[in-house]
Amino acid sequence: MPAKGKYFFNENDDCRISDPLYEKYRYTSQQHPLLLLLLFIAIIFWTTLIIIFFVTDEAHYHLAFIIAVCAALVIFAVMYLLLCIESLFRRWLTLFGVMIWICFLIVGYVSLFEKENDYQLWEQVPFFLFIIFTVYTMLPFGMRGAVIISVLSALSHIIVLSVMVSMTSQENKESILFQLLANAVIFLCGNLMGAFHKRQMQVASWDLYRYTLKCIQVRMKLKIEKRQQENLLLSILPAHISMEMKLAIIERLKETNDNRQMHDNNFHSLYVKRHQNVSILYADIVGFTRLASDCSPKELVVMLNELFGKFDQIAKENECMRIKILGDCYYCVSGLPVSLPVHARNCVKMGLDMCEAIKQVREATGVDINMRVGIHSGNVLCGVIGLRKWQYDVWSHDVSLANRMESAGVPGRVHITEATLNHLGKAYEVEEGNGHLRDPYLESMNIKTYLVVDPRSKQCVSNNHVPKTRVNDGLKMRASVRMTRYLESWGAARPFAHLNHRESVSSDSSSSQGRRRKEIPLCSTGHQRTSDRNSSQKGRIEEDIYDEMMSTIEGLSSTNPWCGKSDDFCGFSLIFAEPGLEKEYRTIPILKLKSYFACASLVFLCIFLIQMFIMPKTAKLGISFGIVAVIIVLILFVCFAEKCMKCCSEQRPFLRHLCAISEKVETMPLLRLPLAVITIGALLIIAIFNLTTEKSKPANFTGSNDLCATTYPFGNTTQSCVEETYYAYCCILGFIACSVFLQMSFELKVLLLSIAVTVYLIIFNTLQHKNLSFYGNSTRLFIKEPRIMTNLYLVLFYITLVLLAKQIDYYCRLDCLWKNKFKKEHEQFETMENVNRLLLENVLPAHVAAYFIGEKRNEDWYHQSYDCVCVMFASVPDFKVFYTECDVNKEGLECLRLLNEIIADFDELLLKPKFSGVEKIKTIGSTYMAAAGLSVTPGQENNQG
Repeated sequence: MPAKGKYFFNENDDCRISDPLYEKYRYTSQQHPLLLLLLFIAIIFWTTLIIIFFVTDEAHYHLAFIIAVCAALVIFAVMYLLLCIESLFRRWLTLFGVMIWICFLIVGYVSLFEKENDYQLWEQVPFFLFIIFTVYTMLPFGMRGAVIISVLSALSHIIVLSVMVSMTSQENKESILFQLLANAVIFLCGNLMGAFHKRQMQVASWDLYRYTLKCIQVRMKLKIEKRQQENLLLSILPAHISMEMKLAIIERLKETNDNRQMHDNNFHSLYVKRHQNVSILYADIVGFTRLASDCSPKELVVMLNELFGKFDQIAKENECMRIKILGDCYYCVSGLPVSLPVHARNCVKMGLDMCEAIKQVREATGVDINMRVGIHSGNVLCGVIGLRKWQYDVWSHDVSLANRMESAGVPGRVHITEATLNHLGKAYEVEEGNGHLRDPYLESMNIKTYLVVDPRSKQCVSNNHVPKTRVNDGLKMRASVRMTRYLESWGAARPFAHLNHRESVSSDSSSSQGRRRKEIPLCSTGHQRTSDRNSSQKGRIEEDIYDEMMSTIEGLSSTNPWCGKSDDFCGFSLIFAEPGLEKEYRTIPILKLKSYFACASLVFLCIFLIQMFIMPKTAKLGISFGIVAVIIVLILFVCFAEKCMKCCSEQRPFLRHLCAISEKVETMPLLRLPLAVITIGALLIIAIFNLTTEKSKPANFTGSNDLCATTYPFGNTTQSCVEETYYAYCCILGFIACSVFLQMSFELKVLLLSIAVTVYLIIFNTLQHKNLSFYGNSTRLFIKEPRIMTNLYLVLFYITLVLLAKQIDYYCRLDCLWKNKFKKEHEQFETMENVNRLLLENVLPAHVAAYFIGEKRNEDWYHQSYDCVCVMFASVPDFKVFYTECDVNKEGLECLRLLNEIIADFDELLLKPKFSGVEKIKTIGSTYMAAAGLSVTPGQENNQG
């Protein structure tokens, strides 16, 4: 099995044709079904021969041949059953192909040598032509192997028969030479057409395989990027809000694409909902402002990330949703978006855990910081406002009260209101908070407050001491460095580090919770952790890509063209269920069409040579071939005029128009179909035309109507019988010429072949009705009788080529179907990608979002230092006074609608070109924050860490 991830190649990479994945694809889609098809045809053919034997009661005269045929039938039947277990016998496919070829050769030579001193040069020529053609088109050999086997088959027939006939026959040496040359031309034509057929199928198979891999690569890239964007979005906005926004954007895009009239709306969309019975927690790090003034930008970012990353872990453990971070202030809500009966307990537990975490930092580093927490329970309006830089936020009087509770709190304690205490029941012990003494708002509103007693504080009373030894180890460092080194040991996930993860939280983060290191580490382990994370992510992505490609390639041949139901095709006809796709398939350009006409002209040349070698050189023969030659040359001229006359096309208008027509041969069905019908029809007619005209006249030499006595004898048979036999061979070559039009309409090919085989059978059986027995020996093998042989091989080639054309039509339709499916998938992914990108651009600056997503995604902290920046705060005066909660304004919702319109107007101002250098930062309540001078320049990019 190939290494997973091997096939996730870049645009400039090229995979080899020997790749195991391609071998599996080719086996599944072509080799296996074609081999089963050949075995089916051979079994039917052998069964027909055996039935004829017993019907004619000739089996006891030809024991060797009947044994060979029965043995071949049994072997083929066993192979057919074994190949149905494809997973087990796939590795033996080439061996099966060699065994089939050997069985064909044995049956062919047994029929040739069935009776001594009875050899004819025209015997079994169509059978060996069948072997040669199927070696190329149906047996699982490469091009080199197929050429070697086919040439050996042709040479063996020519050499063996030439030797045997020259030793046993008294025929004219010149006639023997001409028949050998005619046989050589037939075999050469079979080899060339078979090689062309195989080459075209290999190219088509390889192209579809490559296209499939490319599409899977693009699809996986889009999936990864889409997942990164969604995770990045969900890191900022809750799922229910982001989904509502996506649906609204998609609906607007549909209305724009369909040119539908947009709904008139005087207001911008407002994504705000009211939730009742929630608890709001505000927390502020006391002493952090003084500490931050001593930090570098990177140290500040690392410190905040580790602190708030730890708080996010605590929030997740206690079922709280983080709302926003404002500097060193952290606030969250429990009971969103799904109501929780224990929301108050969750918030109190989180507050106590946050105070404990800061206490550990203080004890380990000696830095004088503490945590002040305020909690209130009530109702909130939550959502996003504005048009750009969306941030999930909460609004209500209860939110303002929770904020007041934090500012009036006590460092290291959790400060709660009486409303929160009522929801707690007796879960925690409390003591008087006296918040009204520290905040006039609480006093004016007569809010009674309490301080929660941490149960852990009682356990630590007897052991209450500060580990000064550990602090002293790091006192030589600055306080900010001690903080940074210690906080890194917490192992909090870096911003958006989970974008490529299958889990939303890194396993490193969760595992680190159980081992808290109190000592100050002297070196950082972040780089090693990032390296290990990247390695594991890459392995998981490669597994996903490999599995996706395997399932997709298996699906390429999931539809059986002969039986079974499919949602994409309608029954045996394989017409697409989707009418538009059927029309697209019928009009798709055929890029190799001109080579089909070139091959047809080569078949015409072979037919001409065969009839020149065997038939009498009459004026009618020359005239008929001359007319067809003119037609073929004109069609070739139309096809290749563009390439042959580029130098003259700009000088002569006629040639310019001809070149324009030549360019449209491959793309216009109304042009290529008539040309193909004329070419194939001319070949099928010229193959038999001179036979019908000659036999319509009386005999020239003896005056007899006996068709087999019109000319000089040819050994045991006559010249007339030899001519009729080679006319049949020319007809078979006409069939093959029809089959090389690989991508032409299957129905058209079946129609032409059916008409031709019907006419041929009528002509040969009508002309030979007086010559049912060509030999005096009644024990001669029936398959060596020209009439029976002609009928058998015409029908054999007709059935084989029709079934092969059906299989090729299935490949072409499959190619069209999958390209259409990939196209639709890409459009869907691109639509979602555009929607996500639009949302991201309204959440983060474009260069910041690009920092965390894409192939070159960075998992390091983003920080940027600017020397000259202008920051603006714009507040809506007295909005707090305007904001009220009553039934008239839907409990404050309509007040937020007005604020949304004001903020949206500010956002629209920034869309104007003259304000392109101003970047919106965030909205804080009714305050609008923006900055100028944050645009990333090449010189500044180097400062990013």
